[in-house]
Amino acid sequence: MKMPFFIIFFTISSFCFAQNNHIVKTEDGRRVLLKADFTWEYIDAESTTIKEVTKPTESDNCNLAEDFKEPTLDKKIQNQLKKGRATITHIKKRVAKDYNCSVDDVILLSASEKKSNGVYNFCANGKAVKYKRVGNNIIKSRKLF
Repeated sequence: MKMPFFIIFFTISSFCFAQNNHIVKTEDGRRVLLKADFTWEYIDAESTTIKEVTKPTESDNCNLAEDFKEPTLDKKIQNQLKKGRATITHIKKRVAKDYNCSVDDVILLSASEKKSNGVYNFCANGKAVKYKRVGNNIIKSRKLF
């Protein structure tokens, strides 16, 4: 008698935990509850007035100072990335190829990297571009929205 009761209880409780809901944050800071049945709702209820969010205008031009120096990267990480051809020189070659310019025209503005991934901001041919590295794969960072 106990065994069928525990099997039924375990089955019902596993169905309850299988329905995962996720909380995410939007770009404007509001929290949204994503439900398992493909519906969503705002968690932080706002008043009836709707605020219009405007993004600041981003210029693609690189306005660099004359005494600008590229940031130095961690040599230990760069040595580990040599095997996969994902060092900063390889990334600069990729950027130069994508923007039809020489490697000397590609300037590293900022970087955040670990052994497993990295984000690099460049000035290529006068345009500000952003590239990501995941493992040894180098891709151009794109904005979805």
